[in-house]
Order: sequence, then C-alpha cells, then structure tokens
Amino acid sequence: MFRSALLLAFCALGMSVPALARDNLGLYEGWGAFRDPAVPRCYAIAMAEPSTQQRDYQPYATVGTWPKRGAYAQIHIRVSRVLARDVPILLKVAGRSFELTGGGGDAWPRDGRDNAAILAAMRSGGTMSISARDAKGRRFGNTWRLAGAASAVDAAALGCAR
Repeated sequence: MFRSALLLAFCALGMSVPALARDNLGLYEGWGAFRDPAVPRCYAIAMAEPSTQQRDYQPYATVGTWPKRGAYAQIHIRVSRVLARDVPILLKVAGRSFELTGGGGDAWPRDGRDNAAILAAMRSGGTMSISARDAKGRRFGNTWRLAGAASAVDAAALGCAR
C-alpha cells in the first residue's frame, strides 16, 4: 500500500521533477529508483517529510546519473522555498554538516569531494535535513528519511550501467 502511494506521489511530482521517469527500477522504503532511457539518465529520489510550513515548491532529494555526460551519483535537492541570495544553505546528515550552493529552489554540493562525502554519510544516516533562509529572510528547513536511500542510489547506478 505504502509503495503504491509513494509511486503515485512521484508521478504527481511530474511537473516539478525533470521529465517523468519511464522505467521504475524499484521502490526502497521512502526512496524510488528510476531510469529515463530517452535522456538517458537514472536517479534515486525521495520526497521530503510532510510539513505545516508554507512551501513554494514540493521539496525532494535526488541522486542522478547521466552516463553520456560522464556525471555519476550527483546530488540535487529541491528545497521548499525560494532561497535568499548569498546566504548559507546547510545540509546535516549522519552527524556531519555540509554547506551547499544553489539558487532559486535548488541546492547541490559545492564540489565532487562534498558530493562523495554526502553520499557516504547518506548510507549511514537515518535522516538528512537542510536549513536556509528564504527570499523573505525567513529561516526554513526540510527533512528526508534515509531508509532505502542506499538501495535506491545503487539501483539507479545499476540501471544506467546497462
């Protein structure tokens, strides 16, 4: 039941998530893995925990691979609000903190080293959370459960290894 609801939720995000996935590679707890052979690309994705805070966007976290571009396991986070300019975006996962870069409603690691460290932390953490200030100067945050994240990331990587 939960898996069906999760898949429907990901389908409903079709307007927010870049191009709706064509192939379902698996659902793992709160994470899904998908392949879009038209691009080609594969990605793991999870929606943020529900919140009563105002949202400009539906927040989600992805780990994507684009083999033809040589990009593998790239982290991207859609936050729930329009980000203020030039303010810190802080990601906490498995007891570690990382400063992200971004703009609009999007955030990502500053470099490949941070990307790899965040991925490693995601494999051992229970949750990850992001905090920042929105364009109106208000502090906000989003949280993701990491159960199933490692399996979904691995499934996405294997999906594009074919």
